[in-house]
Amino acid sequence: MENPDLTPVDHLATPVPEEVREDEQITEFRQEKLKYNPFLTRGCCETPKVYHKNDGVFQHRCSKFDTFDWLSSIPETPGQKIFDIVEVRFKNSRKDFFRVPADMELVCGEIIAVEASPGHDIGIVTLTGEVVRFQLRKKNINPASEEIKKVYRKARLTDIEKWITAVEAETSSMFRARIIADGLGLAMKINDVEYQGDHTKAIFYYTADDRVDFRELIKLMAEEFKVRIEMRQIGARQEASRLGGIGSCGRELCCSTWMSEFKSVTTNAARVQQLSLNPQKLAGQCSKLKCCLNYEFDTYVDAVKGFPDTEVRLKTQRGEAFHQKTDIFQRLMWYSYITSPGNFHAISVDKVLEIIEDNKKGRLPEKLEDYSKPVEKKSEFESGAGQDDLTRFDHL
Repeated sequence: MENPDLTPVDHLATPVPEEVREDEQITEFRQEKLKYNPFLTRGCCETPKVYHKNDGVFQHRCSKFDTFDWLSSIPETPGQKIFDIVEVRFKNSRKDFFRVPADMELVCGEIIAVEASPGHDIGIVTLTGEVVRFQLRKKNINPASEEIKKVYRKARLTDIEKWITAVEAETSSMFRARIIADGLGLAMKINDVEYQGDHTKAIFYYTADDRVDFRELIKLMAEEFKVRIEMRQIGARQEASRLGGIGSCGRELCCSTWMSEFKSVTTNAARVQQLSLNPQKLAGQCSKLKCCLNYEFDTYVDAVKGFPDTEVRLKTQRGEAFHQKTDIFQRLMWYSYITSPGNFHAISVDKVLEIIEDNKKGRLPEKLEDYSKPVEKKSEFESGAGQDDLTRFDHL
């Protein structure tokens, strides 16, 4: 009941009771929880609805889990038997192949129950048809192999309900498992959890520098979560892709946005691209060499074909000159005399090869200046100079 002695202004000035503020905080927490999408790690734009068809939730989204069917525009041969294996995706970048029964027809984006050990798992179909045959060839998997597991059925209502319950429990299970591992003093980091679709098994992904004895940990977690526990060690790259982050380029990590496979990166990729071998600049969030070093590596390999060895010195009548740097795409090489290393002379690759050939025949050119090429100075915008000047916006 309102107090008649209080004016509306007095009502506004009255402090809010503590229990009311707590209720508001609980409401805000629930709203934030509703915004969280645990199925984002499975390439779903939102949590699946139990009583809806979920059209567009699992397919045709900007997701690294999708696979483009480049044979979709090619008509099938009349009488051709449909390939009986489909590609299915699970959490993060985990994908597998399953054999489809003869009386079942599947399309991309469908939720299916597949064979697992033990029980069954729930996955989303990413590829069907002849393109799967090429995927198997890429993975060196024999289509006639008996090790390829089976598709049980299209997911039922009860399957989806269990699946949603299992996925929503993954985050809380991960934090609880970290507390248990820390209590045992194990030198490991649990960074992800994947529940099987039937909620009978959980895979805990961890990283560790040394071998870890987690037998006691498995025993405690089995008692805590009442499921079968499997521990799976992953590398630093896989950990970064699961956790995500911002790279030195200012964009989200490639491994967490679109990359689904990791290729080995070596320092040779940096050498070919004339990059400084500075570990702090070449290393990514995972403390390994950046995956983007491989992006333009093949282009540079093709471009440096025909370039002379940089260890070869050019001999002239004025003296010997050694290599300083190279601009691969302009096909320019800078050389300096041993007596004056601070003076650079830009010479085209063809001229350098010509000088080396003359040296082999015993002929010495008079000087490098006769072969040097003037280099156009880049504008301020192209070179990037002045972009960090504090007064750059004063003239606007």
